[in-house]
Amino acid sequence: MLEKAALILESFSPSGGPYRLSELSERTGLPKPTVHRLAADLIGLGWLERVGPQYRLGAKLFELGSLVPHRLDLRETALPFLQDLFEATRETVHLGVRDGLDVVYLERIHGHEALRLPSRIGGSLPLSCTGVGKALLAFSGAELTEELLARPLPSLTPHSITDPARLRTALEKIQVSGLAYEEQEAAPGVSCIAAPVFAGGAAVAALSVAVPRSRFSPAHLAPAVRTAALGLSRVLRAAA
Repeated sequence: MLEKAALILESFSPSGGPYRLSELSERTGLPKPTVHRLAADLIGLGWLERVGPQYRLGAKLFELGSLVPHRLDLRETALPFLQDLFEATRETVHLGVRDGLDVVYLERIHGHEALRLPSRIGGSLPLSCTGVGKALLAFSGAELTEELLARPLPSLTPHSITDPARLRTALEKIQVSGLAYEEQEAAPGVSCIAAPVFAGGAAVAALSVAVPRSRFSPAHLAPAVRTAALGLSRVLRAAA
């Protein structure tokens, strides 16, 4: 039953729904009566909500996710640096960590006119398609790089890197400069610059600034991103 309930919850990724009962049955491969019964239990727990004939994820899940100790501590420690980075650039700022071959976003700060981006707090994207992801990948060890390069590389836009040799070259450049660049690889018309955050030998997180391509200025953004990443790394090392 627990595995079946998990199937229902995980079927909402990445959009979060809402879905009708028939859609949940189709997405999970479970019979409608089973989905109906389990959905009622999940609603009772606050993990699902029902609006008319449709189901969506419940607020209780967000509360539980925000209590994950390591990520909660990291997010709270990083917030002042993310706020400083936003104030310095007035552009969309991200904080992300690695989860397998994906980057999971712990925080996103933006102004009143937010960019149309696929990133969302708690959501995930492929490492190879984002600035944050490439910054993490470049400093997470050769074994992870080889594992990722041995698979077909995902594509979010026509500009996403799908050639293993090209991605390997990009990662080598990131290791030298300490900065990762992403040009319309996650969203059309958007460029990004990111830097890894360290608490030891490997990157534990990365932060970035995403801007419309028309006003992308690495010379202006790079010092601010690098300063924020170094400052957060210093605090994390001291805490460790």
